[in-house]
Amino acid sequence: MDEELRTFMRSFTHLTRLAEEYQQEPKGKLLAPVLAEHLGVDPSTVALVIESFGSHRLADANIILDGLTSRDSEAKLVGLSGQDRHHFDLGDLIGVQGNFGVLGEPSYTSLAVGPGKQRRFLSFGIHLFSYEQVPIAVLLRQANPEYGKPEATLEVLCVNSELTDAFLAEFREGLRTTSVYRGHVISFKASEYAESNSGVTFHEREAISGEQLILPAGLRERIEEQVLGVGTHREALLAYGAHLKRGVLLYGPPGTGKTHTVRYLASAATEHTVILLNGNTLSLVSQASAMARALQPSIVVLEDCDLVAEDRSFGNGPQPLLFEVLDSMDGLDSDADVSFVLTTNRVESLESALVQRPGRIDLAVQIPRPDYEARKALLRLYGSKLELPEETIDSVAQKTEGTTASFTRELIRRAILSAAIAGVSVSAQHVEDAATALMDDSESLTRDFLGGTQDPDLGTDESTSEEYGSFGWVSLPETRNLGFDPGAGTSTDTEPPQTEDD
Repeated sequence: MDEELRTFMRSFTHLTRLAEEYQQEPKGKLLAPVLAEHLGVDPSTVALVIESFGSHRLADANIILDGLTSRDSEAKLVGLSGQDRHHFDLGDLIGVQGNFGVLGEPSYTSLAVGPGKQRRFLSFGIHLFSYEQVPIAVLLRQANPEYGKPEATLEVLCVNSELTDAFLAEFREGLRTTSVYRGHVISFKASEYAESNSGVTFHEREAISGEQLILPAGLRERIEEQVLGVGTHREALLAYGAHLKRGVLLYGPPGTGKTHTVRYLASAATEHTVILLNGNTLSLVSQASAMARALQPSIVVLEDCDLVAEDRSFGNGPQPLLFEVLDSMDGLDSDADVSFVLTTNRVESLESALVQRPGRIDLAVQIPRPDYEARKALLRLYGSKLELPEETIDSVAQKTEGTTASFTRELIRRAILSAAIAGVSVSAQHVEDAATALMDDSESLTRDFLGGTQDPDLGTDESTSEEYGSFGWVSLPETRNLGFDPGAGTSTDTEPPQTEDD
């Protein structure tokens, strides 16, 4: 070793000793001795057990933990200081000296517990308490995808491994039976950091009566029987070995009322948890199915399945999302009181997959364009505050043949807007004029955007084409049990008699 290297080594050794000599003492009490006092042993000698759970269950986990710790009147809650606590698990924090593992205040976050309701919950903190008279330490940590932690966790230290297992079993059972989401209408939102869902949004449960759902006679009752009636007669079905899980497909042109039918079902199912998936959140169907199973009776709604039926980019692998949806439906236990309600504007894009996986859809229902009587009912519904005379309702219903419910709603809105611009009260003439304008050839594209008189696949007026391809829309809604054949049916659409002016 030459002299220069010896000199460098002596200097480096001296520098290291100086650093050790002048190292600052941690500004606060370290976690390790606190845990040693609580557990009765050196915490670094105790096996750390980590339990992960979905980030959206943080509120539920807090409620369950509060119940478990409340059994010990001497239970304590401590926190840690510094951003480094997010990078290390509990085992690292008690094994590192310096400014790591220094006690601080617990961290909290505000979470929704219902529509328009917030509550503060622990997001990072350590519960010190006794479970079955044995000391236990439990760190609750919220998900932090930006720190490489996509799920929320419990980190458990206990000298008795059997009690650790028993504690976690009770915690899991609590997650299965307890949830702030139970009985609510909720939707998932996709995470920007991870593939799993990162949050849940609560929605007000709309109050929609049967009179506000304009469908052909008997169709609403048919849908209700399958979605809600099965659970009502649960015991009778199970006694004969019949399954409870079911799938209902609502299909038809855009704007005919499929989404409104879903809203009605959510309104009627007051005891059900309703989980709404659409757009990119359809990829969270597996998580939604697991939640539906835990929170049954429940309804999982998958809107516009046709948009992802053949799109592999929505899934997490080579399997199209639609097959993941069907597998999730089939993966539930037969006694699970869960309904899957699928909606689509293009039933032909689903037909092949549904035939390949029989039994997932128990009932396929066409939601048709409203006939003459239905159009009059829609005018009465959306124009209920206008007190329209019957002759106006009859006239407008005749003019708007082939249109949808969304078209009628826009028609009434235009009439109201026109009157407001003129600074006068809305009259029957405003409604007549709005109908005439919307049915004019110059408004054909607007009608299409409102689910108007054209078929989205052919771009032809439905009044001149009774059906298309092998899956033609027909005037009478058809329902299919335990099979799938949306192409058949006969028209019973009732239009007004022709007049001499026609």
